[in-house]
Amino acid sequence: MADDEANPMTETTSLPPQRPADPLRFGFNTAFRQLLALIGLLMIALSIPIGIVTPLIPIGLPFGILGVILLGRNSVWGHRWMESVLKRHPRVERFAPNWLMKLVFAREKNVSSPRKR
Repeated sequence: MADDEANPMTETTSLPPQRPADPLRFGFNTAFRQLLALIGLLMIALSIPIGIVTPLIPIGLPFGILGVILLGRNSVWGHRWMESVLKRHPRVERFAPNWLMKLVFAREKNVSSPRKR
């Protein structure tokens, strides 16, 4: 191979220039995520009375699950709050399906052996 031939391994590829972050877009995204988290918190709070009013038709449970998903995915404080509840009350995690744990917390369920009494 002659020296005048271009070696593809030594050529540098240039990356496209990085766009600066748009502060208006970033602020809108943050505000929108906080709005979704607030809606999730309200849905969790409203799921209890809805569940009591409609005992034969389980509308409150899916309403509450959707609220948990919105709160856990869109806010740091909501995610921390739910993790602390699961840490204080590990039996609650048994009722959550695995797909919900992956969706909200991005982890598998913690499977612990039942306590002996």
